[in-house]
Amino acid sequence: MMTPTLQDSVWLISGCSSGFGREIARTALESGARVAVTARCPEAIADLVSAWPQQAVALALDVTDAGSIASAVANTLSAFGHIDVLVNNAGYGYVAAVEEGEDAAVRGMFETNFFGALALTRAVLPLMRERGRGHIITMSSQAGVMANPGTGYYSASKYALEGFMDALAKEVAPLGIRVSSVQPGAFRTDWSGRSMQRSDKRLPAYEDHVHSRLNMIAEMDGKQPGDPVRAAKIIVDLYAMEAPPVQLLLGAGVLAAYRDKISALQADLARWERLTLAADFPVDDADGSRG
Repeated sequence: MMTPTLQDSVWLISGCSSGFGREIARTALESGARVAVTARCPEAIADLVSAWPQQAVALALDVTDAGSIASAVANTLSAFGHIDVLVNNAGYGYVAAVEEGEDAAVRGMFETNFFGALALTRAVLPLMRERGRGHIITMSSQAGVMANPGTGYYSASKYALEGFMDALAKEVAPLGIRVSSVQPGAFRTDWSGRSMQRSDKRLPAYEDHVHSRLNMIAEMDGKQPGDPVRAAKIIVDLYAMEAPPVQLLLGAGVLAAYRDKISALQADLARWERLTLAADFPVDDADGSRG
């Protein structure tokens, strides 16, 4: 299969009103791509279309609404004829200790972060399958590969997304479709600021080890080490790679934290290996018969 080129490629990107989505759309447009720039309120992305009127179209897209997804896909096809790249970017954070979680808020976050990405992917997959090519890029999170106090619900939504994308990558590779899941660490976006949702319930028992961490995250807003512009360039360039990564960590912080997690997992595997192996039938009794 030939390595694709960015020039004139067609992108459909969810959640472009701010943060990664906006920067990915801008970078793709600067690279010569044609882009369906989407947001729940198209007015928020009108400036991008005004800057690239021959390459961009602004579309309304609410990934929690099946009709909105169908319209966005249809309108992208009407404008550009096909879709080369889908970027699942729409999502937000909800933080709370597990005991403090509010059902409606948690389910609402899953509808966007997981089920929204699932529905949009399923809407685009048949089009890519028929053409025998395409690339699905999903914005996950550091929280999708490791979990910490206070962000358990958010991690759960991203862990679900990671499992889905891991399986999808294996299913569609023989069909010419590539899948990349991106796990950014702390980046200077609105995630820990304007777009963050936090439970109204605060139990004193969690003040020191959960609330203090959430306060620290909030205080980092605007000071995070990750640069969304540099990240967007990397993400857009994935499309033109001959063999793009299925999973890609972004940022020094997440790399160091994930290496620590791997070391801890390796230590646990060694520590509990005897118990792990004891669960199987003995090698000389593999059929389960009893003497």
